[in-house]
Amino acid sequence: MKTGPLALTLGDPAGIGPEIIVKAWAQLRQTGPAFLVVGDSQSLASASGSGASIVRRVISPDEAAKVFPDAIPVLDIPLRAPVISGQPTSAAAKSVIQWIETAVGLALSGQVCGVVTAPIAKAPLYEAGFAFPGHTEFLGELTQATSFDGARGPIMMLAVPGLRTTLVTVHEPIAKLPSVLSIEKVVNAGLVTAQALRRDFGIEAPRLAVAGLNPHAGESGTIGREEHDIIAPAVRALRDLGVDATGPAPADSLFPEEMRSRYDAALCMYHDQALIPVKMLDFWGGVNVTLGLPIVRTSPDHGTAFDIAGRGLARADSLIAALRMADEIATRRAA
Repeated sequence: MKTGPLALTLGDPAGIGPEIIVKAWAQLRQTGPAFLVVGDSQSLASASGSGASIVRRVISPDEAAKVFPDAIPVLDIPLRAPVISGQPTSAAAKSVIQWIETAVGLALSGQVCGVVTAPIAKAPLYEAGFAFPGHTEFLGELTQATSFDGARGPIMMLAVPGLRTTLVTVHEPIAKLPSVLSIEKVVNAGLVTAQALRRDFGIEAPRLAVAGLNPHAGESGTIGREEHDIIAPAVRALRDLGVDATGPAPADSLFPEEMRSRYDAALCMYHDQALIPVKMLDFWGGVNVTLGLPIVRTSPDHGTAFDIAGRGLARADSLIAALRMADEIATRRAA
C-alpha cells in the first residue's frame, strides 16, 4: 500500500502557489488525495482569506493525513524575510530550495508517497546562486535518478487527457539544439518514457511517436540533417531495444486527434514543440510529470503568475490535476 500523504511544496511565496494550494485543499479536503504542505505557514494563512484558522502546523506526515479534512497541514519552515505577493525576491530563494529538499527527503525515506511542487520562478533563484535550469534538473540531482535498463532520468512529460508529450531537451536555447541533440539522448528519453508508461500509467505495450526537429522532418535532408543523422538512427535503436517507436515524423502533423490515437506519447525534441500542443488542448489542466525518478513527482503546467498573485484570480485546476495524477502514479507503483 501507499505510505503517507503527498508532500506539496509551497513554490515561490510571492506567486500564486499559496493561493492555489488553499483552493486545491478546499476542493480535495473531503475526497483526497491528502497532502502535506512543505513551506511557510504564514504565507498560506495570508492567502486563505480566513487567516490561520484553516492552517494547522504539524510535525509528521502521519499527523497531516489525520487533520487534512479539517485544516491545511503544514510542515512549517518559515521564510527568512517577509515576501509581498507579486514581488519576487531572491531573499526567499534559500527557503524555496529548502522546501524542495525537505519534500524530496520525505519521499526518499518513504514518509510520503510522492512530491508535488507548486511553481517556482527561476530568475530569483539564479540571483541567489541556484545552479540548475529548473525543478526537473534539481530533482534529478537530489535523487541521483536512474531508471531501468541503464536509461537515466529525469525526463519531463506533459500530460492532459488525450495527449502525453516528453522532451529530449528541456531548457536549451533553440540556437543550440543541433549541437546538443544526439542519438544517445533520443534513445535515453525514449527508454525512460516507455518504462514510465508501463510502470506509472499502466500501459503494457507503449507506443512512441518521435517528432523530427526541422520543418517536414528535414524533407529527406534538404531542410536539415538532424533527422537523418540523429533521430532516425535513434528510432531504429529504440526498436532494436524492444520499444514500439515510429518516426521521425513532421511535428506539425503529430497532434490532430486522429494522429494522437496512434501513440501513447509523443517524444519531442525541444520545449515548445512539446508544450504548445498540450496547452492548446487543455491550458488550465495540464500536468508536468518527471519521469525516471525513484520518487513520484508532478507539478502544475504553469508558472508563478506574479501579475495576478494575491488578487484571488488564480485557478487551481492544474494543481488539482497534478495532485490526482501523483496519487494515481503512487498507487500503481505500490501495486
